[in-house]
Amino acid sequence: MSCKSPAIALAAVTALLAAGIATASASASATAKAGMPTAVERVLLDSHELWATIDVCSPANQPDTVGVRGSMPGDGHAADKMYMSFRLQYMNASKQWVDLASEANSSFVAVGSGASARQGGTSFDLKPVSGQPPVTLRGVVDFQWRRGKTVEVSAARPTSVGHRSLAGAEPASFSAASCVIG
Repeated sequence: MSCKSPAIALAAVTALLAAGIATASASASATAKAGMPTAVERVLLDSHELWATIDVCSPANQPDTVGVRGSMPGDGHAADKMYMSFRLQYMNASKQWVDLASEANSSFVAVGSGASARQGGTSFDLKPVSGQPPVTLRGVVDFQWRRGKTVEVSAARPTSVGHRSLAGAEPASFSAASCVIG
């Protein structure tokens, strides 16, 4: 994992679950431009190298830690830069995914040039509230391909199972769509 976020209390999640507050889940993907995607956008957005996974889910050596990792294909332009941001969502009582507190959001992190595929990730240290029910979490990775300061293509992917992290997974081959904490 590339960085650690501040500790996050799950009390707010529990309160929201009890209140039954729901918001719309994040879209699976979106391009930076309105209208039909270009051929390059279609190739990037349909690539098997565009994915997100949970690669750490409260292992014994990292209790109450959730790791989110993403992979994105390069656009073939070495001068372009690729960025990822990471966030956690929880499943509310209505079975909808809702973003966790702002502490469970990273800012965009540069992961490399557009010359080839890249991976990046982060870990979130959670603080479950004693006596509260477990919370089901998933990650969402937001991706951007930038040329200078212009976002050429953007996408978001929720975590899914079956991906190979190049670093940080615990255990080494772990890949999951969701994680239960608490």
